[in-house]
Amino acid sequence: MRVKLLSFTPSKPVLEALRREGFEIDVTELLKHLSYTFAIEAVSRSCTHQLVRHRMASYCQQSQRYVEVSDLINHVVEPETVSKIPEAHEHFVRAVSSCMEAYSGMVESGVPFEDARFILPNAAETNILVTMTGRSLYHFFGLRCCNRAQWEIRALADAMLVEVRRVEPELFRKAGPYCFQKGYCEEGRFSCGRMEEVREKYRRLGYEGAG
Repeated sequence: MRVKLLSFTPSKPVLEALRREGFEIDVTELLKHLSYTFAIEAVSRSCTHQLVRHRMASYCQQSQRYVEVSDLINHVVEPETVSKIPEAHEHFVRAVSSCMEAYSGMVESGVPFEDARFILPNAAETNILVTMTGRSLYHFFGLRCCNRAQWEIRALADAMLVEVRRVEPELFRKAGPYCFQKGYCEEGRFSCGRMEEVREKYRRLGYEGAG
């Protein structure tokens, strides 16, 4: 997984311009007017299926309809729970290799990429461009930095949080899972039970070594 913040709206000049015009606005209210665009590479289709459920965002994803897939075995995301068990890893490799063989065979026999792709697994790597407002990012982090989020999208959310804290450290100081933002866990009986540990993680994430 590779995550890079490509562009963003700096908060300081916007705040200064508003104040020159006589507007007094809380910095958190400014979040909905600030935009952040990320390049995300080498995540699974399973991950992006979860990502695009966040509708208050714009997306541009690498196509499997027009781009031929090749060397699939080296362009998949394998969960650690699979890779650490030799037998499970062998099953995974065989399944991916079988998918690649079937896909290549269909393409060679004249099946269009857009139809041959039906055989490809959720593990297939993809790249995606994502743009969100600051307010949408806070909501995204609230849900996806949580320990109850699936591991890959949680890792993605953490990487995105590090990127925005790098350029706007104060604006995103309170961003993280909702237990960090609100001071209490909303998950009830489904809580991970590690709120203080999680809150400490997000107090530090992206700030270690800063300055």
